[in-house]
Amino acid sequence: MQIGIFSKTFARPTLADVLDAVAAHGLQHVQFNLDCAGLDPMPDVIDDATCDVIRQALAARGIQMAAISGTFNMIDPDLSQRQLGLQRLRVLAAACKRLDTQVITLCTGTRDSISMWRRHPDNDSAEAWQEMLASMQVAATIAAEFNVTLGFEPEVSNVVDSARKGRRLLDTIQSPHLKVVMDGANVFHAGELPRMRAVLDETCDLLGNDIVLAHAKDLSQDGEAGHDAAGTGLLDYDYYLALLQSAGYTGPLILHSLSEAQVDDSVAFLRGKLAGLSANQ
Repeated sequence: MQIGIFSKTFARPTLADVLDAVAAHGLQHVQFNLDCAGLDPMPDVIDDATCDVIRQALAARGIQMAAISGTFNMIDPDLSQRQLGLQRLRVLAAACKRLDTQVITLCTGTRDSISMWRRHPDNDSAEAWQEMLASMQVAATIAAEFNVTLGFEPEVSNVVDSARKGRRLLDTIQSPHLKVVMDGANVFHAGELPRMRAVLDETCDLLGNDIVLAHAKDLSQDGEAGHDAAGTGLLDYDYYLALLQSAGYTGPLILHSLSEAQVDDSVAFLRGKLAGLSANQ
């Protein structure tokens, strides 16, 4: 496993400046967001010339686009917003080949109409689940058309808020183009931190064979997704990384939820943990 980062971690005026900052920290993988290239994250149009500029800028610095962000609220209370999100997902999927990436990251959504990352009690309703399935089926069809992989992230604030629901989703959609973004800091409901290893075990047991990307951040409390830089919270990183390894995951660990000032410390932390993991093989 190698270390990568959300491109949005670095606020810079140009794409070149963003990627220079990534490279300056010795990182060769990014989860890319199109706003780093001066576009909306989910634009209505992505022209070939823009794709070429992004691809060439990454290649010139030896940076790989591990994934591109395609998050929108798949169960937005406003049906028109869900439909717009799917239209824009198609635009993104169509651009992936030219961008030289094969993974689009998704959010399974929430009934909260303001924030995709805020829990709503109606997320647990049968109606929300069915609407998410309907959106995901369309998304999976788009992914198959353009031969890309969609990665959804089990996250306690979203409709897919556990490994069990993630497994249920995979088994229902049954698409080779639908996989999992694993984030060990996102799966602890209120009161579950004392059972950290058991929760992580279940998550990897149910989803380990379907991981397409792994995130690296931390958490200071349960009941919501983690918001802390890797190495600054309560996540048992030795155990988390060992589980990823046992699942056969060899892709990048993507840092996020950290400030630019925290990057060097989190990179050093992960490198130390990965070195220890290799030594214990």
